[in-house]
Amino acid sequence: MDLYIKDAAKLLQTTTRAIRFYEEKGLIYPQKAVDNNYRFFTDQDLLRLHTILALREIGIPVQEIKQLLSEEGMNTRKYLDIQRAALFEKWLEIRDMLGTIDGMVGRTEYSDFSMKDIHKLAQHLKNLKEQRKGWVDKWDFDSWADNFDSHIKQEGHGFNVHQGYDEALAKVVQLVERKENALVVDIGVGTGNLGAKFLQNEGSRVIGVDQSDEMLLECKRAHPEIDTRKGHFLALPLLDEQADAIVSSYALHHLPDKEKLLALEEMTRVLKAGGQICIADLMFVDKSHRKEVMDELQAAGNTEAIAAIEDEYYADCSVLIDWLLGHGYSVDSWQLNDILGIIYAKTEGERY
Repeated sequence: MDLYIKDAAKLLQTTTRAIRFYEEKGLIYPQKAVDNNYRFFTDQDLLRLHTILALREIGIPVQEIKQLLSEEGMNTRKYLDIQRAALFEKWLEIRDMLGTIDGMVGRTEYSDFSMKDIHKLAQHLKNLKEQRKGWVDKWDFDSWADNFDSHIKQEGHGFNVHQGYDEALAKVVQLVERKENALVVDIGVGTGNLGAKFLQNEGSRVIGVDQSDEMLLECKRAHPEIDTRKGHFLALPLLDEQADAIVSSYALHHLPDKEKLLALEEMTRVLKAGGQICIADLMFVDKSHRKEVMDELQAAGNTEAIAAIEDEYYADCSVLIDWLLGHGYSVDSWQLNDILGIIYAKTEGERY
């Protein structure tokens, strides 16, 4: 049933002035009665307005909200996904702040803080916030969704980044221990090629996380059993210690190197004690291996391959392994070909 502005404000526990403000800013477009020009709000208008109010409640600027809601024909699930993703990002920001303050309190037991120390901590928080929110999809994954599965099967001309794709996914499934009623999280789920393989476990749940709305739609169409959620490596839409296993394929290399370790930290946050991480991705064994491969490509005149590698952020496997070992994991790794590797890690009891 359509509501006039006064009734809409009462229902959503806001003011008519606030609603008019969001209309002036182009966030909502209520229809107006022909005879008296009164605004009236449909159920879809109310859902949109509820989302706007929820995002404003956690401090998201109006202009950013306008961008988040720019897609036409949004459905209920999309509005709720946006709210959930925004709430998790804000929660992580507050968590970072609390952790920093706890560290400051602990250090004041031994010495007073100087303004220089406070500035360093403030800069640290700012950097964390920028990293979590600052990732940009320069590859336009939404446009890949319709033909992604056929794209990854193409051999290419001088360079095929998906060589060994099926072998890699099979290896991940083989490595991850199967448990009843397990929760498996697939980060960068895409169209669900990897995550769907874990649906065969009895009672298992799979959460597929992706920043691309179109990829999530394609995943849901192909595998309706997967719980698709908008999010990314640096802000996973899960509470602490929920996942039994985290998997990812061909996604981590879209993060700059400085953010990969933050991604591992975020995976560790949502992983249960004794949980597993398995990543199949474009990576080199270490810096010397990267140089060796790039030198060979240069000598062969394969500029296509060099350009493809330099366009993305192929990982240094040794750096990821060192981080995991230092945070309580046992680790194994395999290099399937010159550019494709797998890391399997499992927590050993308590983590730190």
